[in-house]
Amino acid sequence: MKVEEIRVLSDGEIKKKIEEADLELLNLGIRVASRQLVNHRELVIVKKRVARLKTVQRERELGIR
Repeated sequence: MKVEEIRVLSDGEIKKKIEEADLELLNLGIRVASRQLVNHRELVIVKKRVARLKTVQRERELGIR
């Protein structure tokens, strides 16, 4: 998900997407620990998605954009 796509979402939708991504990150962490995760790149992708979502959320809190 690109930043431009995130910026068109409402605050509630962003919060929901963050919760979903956090849950996905937890599940991926469990799969890594049990050595069931084949593509370790998925973990990095989800972390970046969470970071983008939180960045846009913080920008809105501060009134930057």
